[in-house]
Amino acid sequence: MENVYVVENSVKAKEKIDQLMLQGYTKDEIYVIAHEPDLTDKLSENLHVNQVGMEEEGILDKIANVFRSRGDELRNQFENLGLTEAEADRYEAELDKGHLIVVAKK
Repeated sequence: MENVYVVENSVKAKEKIDQLMLQGYTKDEIYVIAHEPDLTDKLSENLHVNQVGMEEEGILDKIANVFRSRGDELRNQFENLGLTEAEADRYEAELDKGHLIVVAKK
């Protein structure tokens, strides 16, 4: 089951992550995604949570993402976390607005 949250900044992301941990999620079950890959890396490292990687994407998607636009790559990552195509479109649009996405997945 996926729980997806749109947050405005890293402070709000940390608050949401803390809430999710109180609900029983582990840091390995929580993902933070930003539009810029460097920001995603920085946030996941600083907040000690997961980021979409080989385990979620698989080798073929990981390779294909090298050739995709950032928007296509992000939508693909959302779908690999279990979201529908419509949900992936919606949350990628939120990233375009500068928001962050926190996904909790059991």
